[in-house]
Amino acid sequence: MSHPNHPRYPEPRYQGDRGEVNASFRTADTPPDLVSPGGDAYRYLATHGSTGGEYGLYQVDLAAGAAGAKTHFHKAMSESFYVLSGELELFNGEKWVTGRAGDFLYVPVGGLHGFKNVTDEPMSMLMLFSPGAPREEFFEGVAEVARRGSAELKEFRVRHDSYFEEDFPAGP
Repeated sequence: MSHPNHPRYPEPRYQGDRGEVNASFRTADTPPDLVSPGGDAYRYLATHGSTGGEYGLYQVDLAAGAAGAKTHFHKAMSESFYVLSGELELFNGEKWVTGRAGDFLYVPVGGLHGFKNVTDEPMSMLMLFSPGAPREEFFEGVAEVARRGSAELKEFRVRHDSYFEEDFPAGP
């Protein structure tokens, strides 16, 4: 019997009677999976594929002055930011706040958010998407698609659950 003030655990998804050997380990010295022309580095710690879509966890190292992401929202997933080192400007839906090492921002599904490094120093953060989505294609392709034009960029963003105000301006 569950206590009325305590939420229940999810239904079991593993039906075995014994645990499995199925963990994965990534050493700290593993090179980044993606390095942008501007020097930003992405490490795919846990992807849609490796977690069965449960979540995606990425370490993102932004170069000094990195543009980051303009204000946007997601319809299918939440996004969280945990600052590991340096400083990061985070838009929390109302205003820009400065995140420093140890600071955390959770953005529920539909929540407006953005981020940028406005300092002269690099910074590092963890980004968590839940449920997991194949974000690697987004990270790897967005710069090239942006160079090709706005119509293709809008379609690319929507395909990757990223809705930007400039793609959907407010009505009259």
